[in-house]
Amino acid sequence: MSDIDRPALTKAALMYVHYCEEAGCKEWGGWGNAPSPAAATRWWCFEHFPHKSYEQEQALRRKLEAAEHRA
Repeated sequence: MSDIDRPALTKAALMYVHYCEEAGCKEWGGWGNAPSPAAATRWWCFEHFPHKSYEQEQALRRKLEAAEHRA
């Protein structure tokens, strides 16, 4: 298949804006999770994402502690 056979892109892709679902958090919700394809996806920022691995959790704690010491 070549590019000549394809129709031209006539519409730009839509940007979906997701914010963290944690109450009071205004951060970008770049981490989503849904229990099934039929369920709506819920979105969180990395700090509030409830499905982090142990390694991700430790990296976040180190980052927050470093920021706390700089302040």
